[in-house]
Amino acid sequence: MQTNQTTVTEFILVGFTDQPKLQIPLFIFFLLVYLITVVGNIGIIILTITDAKLQTPMYFFLRNLSIVDIGYSTTIGPKLLTTFLTEHSTISFAGCATQFFFFVIFVTAETCILAVMAYDRFIAICYPLQYFVAMSKKLCISFVTVVYILGLLNAIAHSKVIFTLDFCNSNTINHFFCDAPPLLSLSCSDTHHAHLVHFILSTFFGGTTFLTVLISYIAIVIAILKISSAQGRKKAFNTCASYLTTVSIFFGTVISMYSRPGSKSLDKDKFISIIYTLIISSLNPFIYSLRNKDVSRLLDKITLKK
Repeated sequence: MQTNQTTVTEFILVGFTDQPKLQIPLFIFFLLVYLITVVGNIGIIILTITDAKLQTPMYFFLRNLSIVDIGYSTTIGPKLLTTFLTEHSTISFAGCATQFFFFVIFVTAETCILAVMAYDRFIAICYPLQYFVAMSKKLCISFVTVVYILGLLNAIAHSKVIFTLDFCNSNTINHFFCDAPPLLSLSCSDTHHAHLVHFILSTFFGGTTFLTVLISYIAIVIAILKISSAQGRKKAFNTCASYLTTVSIFFGTVISMYSRPGSKSLDKDKFISIIYTLIISSLNPFIYSLRNKDVSRLLDKITLKK
């Protein structure tokens, strides 16, 4: 005997909070975060393209990180902002699939680029004399190409297993964007296979990239400890500490979100998600670029000219 089921054609996004008093303050806060992310990363892209001194592998990867951060935050930010302004923020089934698809591309690319950047710093600090030979332009382009291909393949795999499921009757997503856990909880199909694929892919990408970052920075710390100058060691440690802080927060939140099996608290996941989708993207221009002496010197030069 068949039950009456209505195929879902659109979803309702609950949003970040359902507290009316917090809607406007949070809207203003996240609007500022989004604008800082976009303006800061666009500035880094322009600087690393136009200045001849910034045509090195490190700044090439920084530029691509900024591109990913803009795409990343733009995939999530505008729709998040609408949830604060309307009582029921809706998104079509196709729109939800599209948002999820690009989200997976960018989150995968972000983790992979951070791993590549850690490897780049490992070569630069541990093998400085071979740096420009080891990190040739051709190799750097190959690294970034592979990063985007992996993001695309991961997005295709995730989208195929999730959006071929049946969604019936309930169409309220307890989140501020179309993410895998809340979507899987809504499906009226058997989601065992989808959960397994999601867990395996998330663990693979999150685990391998995090291990690459961890091993690279362990080697970097060992190399720093061999520096004879106390001032040189302190300067190097300060730089690494700022990088490691954001990387640890990013990987910690991503891995805790997607690499743990079993039931999850979707309300808790909203808070975790906001950190790695918007907050980290707004901090990256300051941590990776504006703290860098070459970029700071260039910005000072431009400011003085104006």
